[in-house]
Amino acid sequence: MIKVLLVDDQNLIRQGLRALLELETDLEIVGEAENGAIALNLIAELQPNVVLMDIRMPIMDGVAATREIQQRFSGIKVLVLTTFDDDEYVKAALQNGAMGYLLKDTPSEELAFAIRAVHKGYTQLGPGIVKKLLMQFPTLEPTPPPEIPPSLAELTPREKEVLRLIAQGASNREIAQQLYISEGTVKNHVTNMLNRLNLRDRTQAAIFANTFLAYLNDGD
Repeated sequence: MIKVLLVDDQNLIRQGLRALLELETDLEIVGEAENGAIALNLIAELQPNVVLMDIRMPIMDGVAATREIQQRFSGIKVLVLTTFDDDEYVKAALQNGAMGYLLKDTPSEELAFAIRAVHKGYTQLGPGIVKKLLMQFPTLEPTPPPEIPPSLAELTPREKEVLRLIAQGASNREIAQQLYISEGTVKNHVTNMLNRLNLRDRTQAAIFANTFLAYLNDGD
């Protein structure tokens, strides 16, 4: 059972998250907090596995709370959940130890998947965020195109399509809609692709795909 603490200054948001996540048999909501300071006190008492953390809160915001959690409770994972798709907040939250960053309108099944992944130590980033992070590292001078790894060339055309859409920050649901296949089929393609490329998670896949985006866009 994965113990989850909800941290958000809006009671209605916390109630909604609780109602959705309590439907998952492997997730247990152990507490709620309306700001980072209260959350820190509850963490010491409840010892959750994952903290769903809002960003903009009074008294202590999510960035400061995440930093404190990593300093005092390093084994606890933080997944930032916010309505603000703000580059600076994304960067600050991740720099201070957050394992992931999703928007509050993320579908409940994807949120539950992200909680499980973060609990296992995997990074989870919402649509568009990987591309913004990559833009923080500009190329100083032109570089020759990288050599295509054999493992990438061996992917099926469908797996290449899925990888290209992951590079764009698309969720499994969005990929399924664009390719007219089921989400389950998308998940199978993602699993097979990660195994073939020896990648750990979607974040690594997105960064890898952006390196070879010209090849993927050619549909080779």
